[in-house]
Amino acid sequence: MSRRNRAFLLVGLLAALLIAGVGSYYASSSPDGLEWSAEEEGFGSTARDSATAGSPLADYAVSGVDDGRLSGGLAGVIGVAVTLVLAGGLTLALRRRRGGDATEAGAVPGEPVAADRAG
Repeated sequence: MSRRNRAFLLVGLLAALLIAGVGSYYASSSPDGLEWSAEEEGFGSTARDSATAGSPLADYAVSGVDDGRLSGGLAGVIGVAVTLVLAGGLTLALRRRRGGDATEAGAVPGEPVAADRAG
């Protein structure tokens, strides 16, 4: 991977972590539109917790962290990290599955790589 690509990915990662960690600090604690409209229409009390309500990251918060804003920020950062690990793993798995015919970094799919052009 070229130095330029690494810098781009690093800046993107830092931006995602910053938005997830700091942006969530300013997120509204008001109910979302669906919850609000359910309350307005009078059937909000019929809602039930989901099957994942007891999970460590339920309600966009980290269980065990008492500060609500910190808890939400940590949940955002953990969410970004999990998403990147899953996407990266999927990318690597699909690349390997393709039979290792990955082209050079920056090459256009379907065009010959430098070694093919030379010979």
